[in-house]
This record gives sequence, structure tokens and C-alpha cells, in this order.
Amino acid sequence: MSKYSIKQFVQQTKQEESARDFFELETDRLLEVNLNGQVWAKAGSMISYEGNIRFEREGMLEHGLGKFVKKALSGEGAQLMKANGQGKLYVADSGKKITILDLEGESIFINGNDLLAFQDGLDWDIKLMRRVAGMMAGGLFNVRLEGHGLVAFTSHYEPLTLLVTPDTPVFTDPNATVAWSGNLEPDFVTDVQLKSFFGRGSGESVQMKFSGNGFVVVQPYEEIYHAPQG
Repeated sequence: MSKYSIKQFVQQTKQEESARDFFELETDRLLEVNLNGQVWAKAGSMISYEGNIRFEREGMLEHGLGKFVKKALSGEGAQLMKANGQGKLYVADSGKKITILDLEGESIFINGNDLLAFQDGLDWDIKLMRRVAGMMAGGLFNVRLEGHGLVAFTSHYEPLTLLVTPDTPVFTDPNATVAWSGNLEPDFVTDVQLKSFFGRGSGESVQMKFSGNGFVVVQPYEEIYHAPQG
């Protein structure tokens, strides 16, 4: 039998049936949700499902007026959908690599554009980065999640985690910053010389500074955020 036959192709790429956790990485870039209830996912991330699953876009005031106002200010990047029912749900985001974390009472900030899915029951809130909004096209926002449950986020290529200590603050490009521990609050600093050195008006002139004890996750890619069209 040819190694390029349809039978070989199906055998190599078919879904994995052995594991049955709530979140499973079917591939590095495809998340399987074994649904028996409800899950939150990034709007538009569903690529396939089987079973009895209903999809509903997040209601305007479903999480209160405060979150609705924040979402309106942050554009459409934080748009979520609910999936309810029983079955298998497959989600992905532009072929980006997926990381799963099991929060055990901890908290984490995730860039709003990189949040893929999270288990119902986690506490979450949108945090606007007002100080940087005027410095970069589209500004930036993030989502803080806390409690017990699974969360999946995406990155362009493999993520790198940098440890932050009181003696070693970490500086990152906002366009390459994916997530950070929930106890850290980044400051924003500008460097005109660095902007001139790179010769372009992208994120290099605005840096995120993380101080204290924790971690920050970056990706080897500068994601460009566009301001919502009004």
C-alpha cells in the first residue's frame, strides 16, 4: 500500500479517541472540547462539531453593564460565544498553537485576542489598557481569569515563559505579549531612541514592564491590532 494512499492519510490524521478530558489537544493547533454542559469560546472559532450542541453569541448585558461597556470600548476582539449541550466541539484560531492551563485557584491575564476557550464557572473580567490605547493602533485589552477550571489560549508558534523577580523586571513588546500571571500589573514605558533605531512606528517604541514575582508569556511574532471601524 502506498504511503500516500487515502487509507494512510485517514489513519494518520483521524481524531484521537483514547483521551476523554474536557479539553484535549487533537493537534497542537486544534482543540477538542468534550462537552457535557457549557463552555465559552472565542466567537468564530468553531470549525466542526458532532452531537447535540447549541451555539449562542454572548448577550449584550449577559455579564452586566460594566463588562458590556468595556467590550464596546475594546472592539470585537473579545467577542465570545457559548456552546451548550453534549458532544464534541472542535475550535481553532487561524492555525495558531494552542496551550491548555488548568487553573487551581490561580489567576492569569490573557491577551483578549489570544483567548480561545475556557470552562464555565471561571470568574473573568475584561481589563482595558487605557494608558497604551492612544500609543498603538487599536489599543490593547486583556481578560483576567480566576478560579478552578480549564482555559486555552493561542500563540503564533511556540510560546516562551519568562520569570519575573523583584531583582529582574521583564520588558516585552505589547504585540508579542500573550499572557502573564494574575498578580502582575504591567507598566508601560516608551523609548523614542528604540523606535528610531528600528525605524518604524510599531510596538518597539512602547514596552510593557513587569515587576514583582510572577511570569509573562511571549510569542516570537508581533501581532498587529487594528482599531475597530466606526
